[in-house]
Amino acid sequence: MRIAVLDYGCGNLRSVSKAVETAAEGMADVFVSGDPSLIRTADRVVFPGQGAMPDCMRHLQECGLETAVREALATKPVLAICIGLQMLFERSDEGDAAGLGIYEGKVLRFPERAMITAAGQKLKVPQMGWNRVTQRQAHALWADIPDQSWFYFVHSYFVAPVDDTLVAATTSYGLPITCAVARDNVFATQFHPEKSARCGLQLFRNFVTWDPS
Repeated sequence: MRIAVLDYGCGNLRSVSKAVETAAEGMADVFVSGDPSLIRTADRVVFPGQGAMPDCMRHLQECGLETAVREALATKPVLAICIGLQMLFERSDEGDAAGLGIYEGKVLRFPERAMITAAGQKLKVPQMGWNRVTQRQAHALWADIPDQSWFYFVHSYFVAPVDDTLVAATTSYGLPITCAVARDNVFATQFHPEKSARCGLQLFRNFVTWDPS
């Protein structure tokens, strides 16, 4: 099995690739590439992301990777992370950037009026740290991960899907937000599994063995 970690100039590549290698336990050849022809040879694709949405979309297009990414999203198991999740939607408030439009919905900035705890404390944006994740649908990638487990987040924006059946998990940071979506061969998270200790590694293990057919 070949697993590609997509390099389009914006991803958290080293930590993601090392986490996937550890999870694969020798069952897969894990490689980092920005070559569309190599991405097409992969059996599975990890679509990481870190940075600003406009820059990430521009890099994806300038590297000639957009078509290969769309093909992967249509045909093989894909795990998208952070900006990788956000880029699946139509448009982001961050720079009014257009996404890939795979799913209907927008990427919104945390509203300042909601960034207050029940005790009246101000919440920081970006959210940086651990938060509980509530699983909203049964999925193979949740195997051996208890509901309400902790995952690590670094973000100022969140996805707002039009179709509620996409929502695989939610969390709360000032307001309830979608933090994972799933449909067919695609699973995507706002949190960073590569920074999320045991539960993150288990999610990668589940991705390596996932059969969405």
